[in-house]
Amino acid sequence: MSSVKPAETNTPRKYQLFIDGKFVDAESGKTFNSPNPATGDTFAEVAEADKADIDKAVAAARRAFEGKWSRISARDRGRMLYKLAQLIEQNAAQLAETETSDNGKPIRESTYVDIPQAAENFEYFAGWATKIEGETIPVPGEMFNYTLREPVGVCGQIIPWNFPLLMAAWKLAPALAAGNTVVLKPAEQTPAGAMELAKLIQEAGFPDGVVNIVPGFGETAGAALASHPGIDKIAFTGSTEVGKIIAKTAGENLTKVSLELGGKAPNIVFADADMDQAVNGAMMGIFFNQGQVCCAGSRIFLDAKVKDEFLDRFKTRAEGVKVGNPMDQGTQMGPQVSCEQLDRIKGYVGIARSEGATVFSGGEAPELEESFKNGYFFKPTIFSEVNNKMRVAQEEIFGPVTSVITFTDEEDLLRQANDTIYGLSAGIWTNDLARAHRFARNIKAGVIWINTFNMFNAASPFGGFKQSGYGREMGKHALQLYTQVKSVWVDLSGKPIGWFGK
Repeated sequence: MSSVKPAETNTPRKYQLFIDGKFVDAESGKTFNSPNPATGDTFAEVAEADKADIDKAVAAARRAFEGKWSRISARDRGRMLYKLAQLIEQNAAQLAETETSDNGKPIRESTYVDIPQAAENFEYFAGWATKIEGETIPVPGEMFNYTLREPVGVCGQIIPWNFPLLMAAWKLAPALAAGNTVVLKPAEQTPAGAMELAKLIQEAGFPDGVVNIVPGFGETAGAALASHPGIDKIAFTGSTEVGKIIAKTAGENLTKVSLELGGKAPNIVFADADMDQAVNGAMMGIFFNQGQVCCAGSRIFLDAKVKDEFLDRFKTRAEGVKVGNPMDQGTQMGPQVSCEQLDRIKGYVGIARSEGATVFSGGEAPELEESFKNGYFFKPTIFSEVNNKMRVAQEEIFGPVTSVITFTDEEDLLRQANDTIYGLSAGIWTNDLARAHRFARNIKAGVIWINTFNMFNAASPFGGFKQSGYGREMGKHALQLYTQVKSVWVDLSGKPIGWFGK
């Protein structure tokens, strides 16, 4: 029987905090509402964690780390992670419905992207649990030197609202595989997926306190977590602005920090590219997940030779996108996550117009049926006649809005592509193999896609350069964030050392 039950129609779900293996109310008794972005109606009523609850969760995680969890073998850790992956797959339909209701993304994205990739991450890191190894080092003399790779300890993890369950998996899976315990704070806009995951964590058999999930607001719960002296490592995914605050706060305790932050990806289309493929890639690059993707291709650099052809095709495709009910299998774009995010997008559209950019397509809310009139919807939007100095080309909008910038010179193109504070990702569309590799080498970004876009896999590292953050999610590189190295020396000679012996 399924562990995750869909909510009754029009009846808000109720979620408590998950601390020390139990679902409990917040110490203050406070709750907050999480709306369904498609309708504006309350989807869930959620317990609101603050400092007192963070203290409880950190204490529970510390007890688990120093107690039962430390005595569980790597093999058994891996088995629990694999069991969790299986439970996610078994409950996929209900989890997808939760993601769509809480975040607004189309149900087919939740079904075919978010939930399968979440399961994949737990499955992948289940295999790593028994492969975290030390090494022996050939030092001089009659000495034996070896290293131990050990868990960091209690990890605080703060995740964003754009891929709620998937971001939880990106954070939890490597941390648990390495033997850490976790206090996870989901985004206040989308807490439901993480709370449903808590039920499956219980069912998978993780000991009490190994994973604690504390929904709340950034200014209270998030700040308390980042500044907590009992936290050994903080991992954050979100805006660069908030990432800077977290890094500064955690620095007071010299807490280890990893950050996956904003982006303003150049998506470059050369004249020799396959135009159908490039247009489709531009669509996926900016309109997938309503444009609420840190690595979105929000700056399209277009060879002037193919400007008219590309823009005509791009506009036709963008205006054909089905925007509406995210529970409809045919919907391609749902609402933005919140009213605040919708207002932010509208604000940037106004800024772009005032700077002289041309609204080539979109730029407004769509006309939808009555039941979605209070939803946070916006049309796919294309700005042409943009230069790279405009705010719309420099600042992260986090919505279905892209800026088209033409180029004629490759050297100038490369300069403009790198002329940003961000360095998370980039796309390159060309059939010239040498050019593709040359640009991949010279663009300052952590992920480069050639003749594709928005490709991810649990085995492949993801993360940014510059103000897009530091550290890598996924792949074996993620384990470096959650382990530390200890060097052990053993004297094999039995002789005194130095000049103090007899």
